[in-house]
Amino acid sequence: MAMTMAMSYQHTLPYYLFTSAGALLLLVSLHLPPLATAQPLPWQRCNETAGNFTEKSAYQANIRRLAATIPKNASSSPSLFATGAAGAAPDTVYSLALCRGDTNASSCSSCVEKAFDYAQQLCALNKGAAMFDDPCILRYADWDFLANVTDNRGGVLAFSFDNVSRSEKAAFDAASGRLVNATADYAAADPVRRFGTGEVAFDESYPKIYSLAQCTPDMAAADCRTCLGSMYRRIAPTYFGGKHGGRVFGVRCSFRFETYQFFSGRALLQLPGPPGPPPPPPAVNATPPATAQGRRRNRTGLVLAIALPVAAAILALAVTCFCFWRRRTAAAQKDSGKPPYSTNPDDIQSIDPLLLELSTLRAATDNFAESNKLGEGGFGAVYKGILSDGQEIAVKRLSLGSSQGIEELKTELVLVARLQHKNLVRLIGVCFEEDEKLIVYEYMPNRSLDTILFDSQRSKELDWGKRLKIVNGVARGLQYLHEESQLKIVHRDLKPSNVLLDSDFNPKISDFGLAKLFDMDQSQGVTSHIAGTYGYMAPEYAMHGQYSAKSDVFSLGVLILEMVTGRKSNTFDDSEQSVDLLSLVWEHWTTGTIAELLDPFLLGRRTPQDQMSKLVNIGLLCVQDNPADRPMMSSVNVMLSSDTVSLQVPSKPTFCIPEMQDPSHLYSDTYNRAMKLQSTDKSKAPMSPNEVTLTELEPR
Repeated sequence: MAMTMAMSYQHTLPYYLFTSAGALLLLVSLHLPPLATAQPLPWQRCNETAGNFTEKSAYQANIRRLAATIPKNASSSPSLFATGAAGAAPDTVYSLALCRGDTNASSCSSCVEKAFDYAQQLCALNKGAAMFDDPCILRYADWDFLANVTDNRGGVLAFSFDNVSRSEKAAFDAASGRLVNATADYAAADPVRRFGTGEVAFDESYPKIYSLAQCTPDMAAADCRTCLGSMYRRIAPTYFGGKHGGRVFGVRCSFRFETYQFFSGRALLQLPGPPGPPPPPPAVNATPPATAQGRRRNRTGLVLAIALPVAAAILALAVTCFCFWRRRTAAAQKDSGKPPYSTNPDDIQSIDPLLLELSTLRAATDNFAESNKLGEGGFGAVYKGILSDGQEIAVKRLSLGSSQGIEELKTELVLVARLQHKNLVRLIGVCFEEDEKLIVYEYMPNRSLDTILFDSQRSKELDWGKRLKIVNGVARGLQYLHEESQLKIVHRDLKPSNVLLDSDFNPKISDFGLAKLFDMDQSQGVTSHIAGTYGYMAPEYAMHGQYSAKSDVFSLGVLILEMVTGRKSNTFDDSEQSVDLLSLVWEHWTTGTIAELLDPFLLGRRTPQDQMSKLVNIGLLCVQDNPADRPMMSSVNVMLSSDTVSLQVPSKPTFCIPEMQDPSHLYSDTYNRAMKLQSTDKSKAPMSPNEVTLTELEPR
């Protein structure tokens, strides 16, 4: 499912949230540090791998039939739970809805109704979707997931970004764990709703901890307890340790704990708090014991009084040295440009479930037959293949015997394995057998954007609606990389050839070989190894090696202007175009003749002039010279999606190359070396705030 960001609510705890992933559970994850704006509930999981239905189809009609009955059935049930199926194969739709046990029938019905509406908006035309909201969850799919009541795949998890103090961590984890498990026992024993809430007293910092647990009522008590217990054991030690709160939404079972009361009514279960404090020490003026035993105790106390501070000082010194060493190591690593994780395939345990056999890929591509070649880039070729189950794939094959691109390939593997979003290309598997280094992606029938946009015949397939769809999708993908992914990534090579299109012209950003990973508190980086594509590079990166999220914003701005005009940004020796695209657009923008630059195919068609002008305005804002003047991707998406937002007036982009065949004299030697390398590329109730949904890697 696409990763979406959830929003801050009434409380002040920063929160992270992401989807579970079966064998790759929680491989990817979280979001950046707390944000001021975010997406509210519901969190959606759209099963894009199940395929799409079409408007006014029998499948869509069956979803709507369920949307008319499931909310009523759930709200009228004593357990606030309903399942159902509608239609005949192959258009049968299966559905499940569960409302939280502390809500009422009216809230339940309203929540499920809205969940159906949200699902059809956020997972438009996807055959499968799951919506997680307070106080309900909804799932529908084109396969009978109702038959297995213990299948809890397809959930999302969130946890607080803030930690309890180090001194309280062990006690807090023990108390919250004891409470969650006791609440799970209570929920499993509830014969009607399989629902429980609980509380336990803790300390002055956190007077109480609260919890909630629930299963679908069609589960047996033992299955419910097993579902909750196994989920807690898998997740809590790694992700909830020392956290103020955490929650897991599962289709079949869910639990949550917080340091504030997030459920309605009194807790159904009250646990006794921790034991009281130890007795106070004796008064300072207490009479010392006069016995020999008392004198020995005094001597022991004196030794301890001296030894303990010395030991504490030594420990503090050791910790300080260790932190200094870690900081120096991190700084050296950052300066070296190396990613802060292993890119050795042997070290990437998380990709084990994705490993494919070389024989499988040879059979799928007819031994990498030339007839199956889709294209060739700087590091090798890409082939179309068909797996034994009929799934179409694209296989990226590093050139045999070449050392160029190995590190880039490993970087791409590590990053893409952790990134899942509807507008990022999906990783299917990898292979490192013999001398082959292969990455397998989902196959994109419409290939890359450049093969259509800059083709005089195929560009006719891109009407104004499709172009807007592509721009919006690319912008959402970049926002995920910059602002919603735990990894905080700058792509550094965004261009039409790295935007792939599926059969419905949905865009997916690809090729992460040049991507850079940022620390959470890092805003920009500097490199002496400049790589990318001329025409899409931001000026600060091209001339000084400085890159940031705003570098990708610049590239997006260029792409937007290309989408409007149908012209390449990096073609300067065309006899019909004596100036670069940015200068050309600016000239027509200032003279009010921007319609003259519209792609000829769009002329005479229903192309809204206000939308075209708005898109050019946004594109020019994205290519401002100063990175600080360019909008963040979240702002770009707001501008794209809103008709009421007032757009700023852009300044002239001076990073232009007027009337020249050779632009190299404008740039540094470093930039010129990069361009020489580039020429070899042939294609190229309240909730805790700031909860963020993350990547999904498991099948549903």
